[in-house]
Amino acid sequence: MIDWDDVRYFLAVARGGSVRAAAERLRVNHSTVLRRVAQLEERLGTHMFEKLPAGYRLTDAGEEVLAFAEQMEMSSNRLETSVFGRDQSLRGLLRVTLAPPLATHLLMPDFAEFARLHPEIELEILSSDEPVNLTNRQADVAIRVVYDRDTLPLNLYGTKGPELFGSVYMSRDLLASWRAGASGPIRWIVRHIQGVPDWARETSVSATEVPFRITDGAAQIAAVRQGVGMTTLPCFVGDAEPLLVRVPGSPLRMHGTLWLLTQGETRKTKRVRLFTEFVSRRLAEYVPLLAGLSSPHG
Repeated sequence: MIDWDDVRYFLAVARGGSVRAAAERLRVNHSTVLRRVAQLEERLGTHMFEKLPAGYRLTDAGEEVLAFAEQMEMSSNRLETSVFGRDQSLRGLLRVTLAPPLATHLLMPDFAEFARLHPEIELEILSSDEPVNLTNRQADVAIRVVYDRDTLPLNLYGTKGPELFGSVYMSRDLLASWRAGASGPIRWIVRHIQGVPDWARETSVSATEVPFRITDGAAQIAAVRQGVGMTTLPCFVGDAEPLLVRVPGSPLRMHGTLWLLTQGETRKTKRVRLFTEFVSRRLAEYVPLLAGLSSPHG
């Protein structure tokens, strides 16, 4: 009989393209992934991967197994969410996924309060820019910035939250230097390979076309603090930084709308309902902050 756990490890390698990616996704060590995949290959009597310098590639047999494995996964997820949806206990695990800035700059005090109010709920915060699949029960609740309501998955239940605005920020020291007549244009700090949005160029400060690129939000804020240049930030992030200030002439720009998303069956559980109602109330209180009209947390 095939062990479903072995199939999960196979799927992780097939989707991640490497044992390392699978181990990180499943939060286990490298040897565990290898052992589980080997067990499945031995059970099926075939090799499912070809090891290449760039990673693992499915063999023809592996491609065939993948189709059946995905069907098994779907059946398992339907069973799990159906059973989970009947759970009206306040005791148990609750996984919440959201982007790091929302966790670290906005909602962590609220998560902490919810944990104090409900100590029997094991709250797991998945703070990541990578999308997490609610249908596969990788998380129970997602707090996401949605740019177009039509892009919301049809199988998810959504509660609309406040609109999220951003602006352009620089360090107070850099602004003082600019006002004092410091020579030379100021660099743009940009994330990854992204360019500067057209709306952000409407500031009073002249900018160079040579960017300073970084890979994550924490590094972005650190670079602005150090006076490297100016960058776009959500207002709830930029306004909360005492060393930062909005660039003169920079407009407010709506980035999207916050949504609380749950899977159909999952949303019926008592702990999910309590959490989403709690966070919805807090987000409603943060409307001025998210719109760039007030300072954070009072």
